[in-house]
Amino acid sequence: MKVLLIGSGGREHAIAHALATSEKCSMLFIAPGNPGTFQCGENVPIKADDIDGLLAFAKENTIDMTFVGPEQPLALGIVDAFDLHGLRIVGPNKAAAQLESSKAWAKAKYQAYGIPTAHYQTFTAYDAALYYVKERASYPIVIKADGLAAGKGVTIAHSLDDAKQALHDCFVDQVFNDAGNCVVIEDFLQGEEASIFAFTDGKTVVPMVSAQDHKAIFDGDKGPNTGGMGAYSPAPVVTDAVVNKVMSRVFTPLIEGFQRDGITYKGVLYAGLMITDAGDPYVVEFNIRFGDPETQIVLPKLDTDFLDILIAIDEERLDQIELQWKPLFSVCVVMAAKGYPGHYESGHPITGIHDSSDANSYVFHAGSRQTPKGEFETSGGRVLTVCGEGETLKAAIDSAYERCKRIHFDGAYYRTDIGQKGLARLKQAV
Repeated sequence: MKVLLIGSGGREHAIAHALATSEKCSMLFIAPGNPGTFQCGENVPIKADDIDGLLAFAKENTIDMTFVGPEQPLALGIVDAFDLHGLRIVGPNKAAAQLESSKAWAKAKYQAYGIPTAHYQTFTAYDAALYYVKERASYPIVIKADGLAAGKGVTIAHSLDDAKQALHDCFVDQVFNDAGNCVVIEDFLQGEEASIFAFTDGKTVVPMVSAQDHKAIFDGDKGPNTGGMGAYSPAPVVTDAVVNKVMSRVFTPLIEGFQRDGITYKGVLYAGLMITDAGDPYVVEFNIRFGDPETQIVLPKLDTDFLDILIAIDEERLDQIELQWKPLFSVCVVMAAKGYPGHYESGHPITGIHDSSDANSYVFHAGSRQTPKGEFETSGGRVLTVCGEGETLKAAIDSAYERCKRIHFDGAYYRTDIGQKGLARLKQAV
């Protein structure tokens, strides 16, 4: 099969690797790709949000299957466009994509379907939102830009001043452009965060192994939120009992609710959850695609042919697929440019990427590019995802950080505490 993968980040490098290893994949194209995906297939210079360009390429090259990595093209309706021309593509259509593209729409669905989530209100004006925060008078309180903001539109306000600034960013300074024209304000959930991905064909939901992301820029979960600074899998907080609750209280009600509402959802479901001390899951948010950087440690553990799964989703026979996973712990650390998630420089040379003295570590490209001389340099905020595997969580952590030490570029920054929550929980369980 000729396969087209859309996207250019670390997530897409991991997906490209999974597709390239499929026996059914005869040719792999990645649009636009990055220096890492170039090692897996042929990069195509078409932007991920150029729906017309991608459609024309798929038709001209008789692509058999397309998979969409990032949320933006899904929110723009790429699945609807491909469906209209009879092209096979896996991902939610534009209506279903509102699960991520509109937090207000999503929260209303959670409420309608009885899915546990935090109490919330939506606002379209600064004064009304600020009045609500003052009346609520409970901190921390969570303020979210309604639309897509590359993982940066969420503020956990610990004071009235924090809340004022977050609302000012959305309504006055329009930091998030149109995405901040509507704001969701919700109560802060207490517990431990975790992520559970699942495949769905619109009828059947099959969960993947769990992971825990680290959103804040600094150690100890301090500082502003980012697209993700690292992750580990599996997350000890997600026990079998928690997974059962997530299936019965979250995934199943969502898909059944969509079916009642005539919404077709095919692809990947990403549940960002808060797990309480009692082991009860609450939905923080849903994403409509694989998470980044969790994908970089989840997909490499998948033993089942990834392309087989996509075909089963497209043909609505996911109930016939049984996922097989490598019984390993995996950890990834994001190496970011100095200044991220704010202003950062690019164009700094990167060295040490191919130092593979540790067979249990590997690197996925994200915000990097290759010069005409074949050298690598920085081009984005999150530059590389450095991963490690091991039979224990500590071994995986050590492997990832040892690899980080061998990679260099000016201003390189990464958190030093990825996976420590998992280690602490494992020690408590002994």
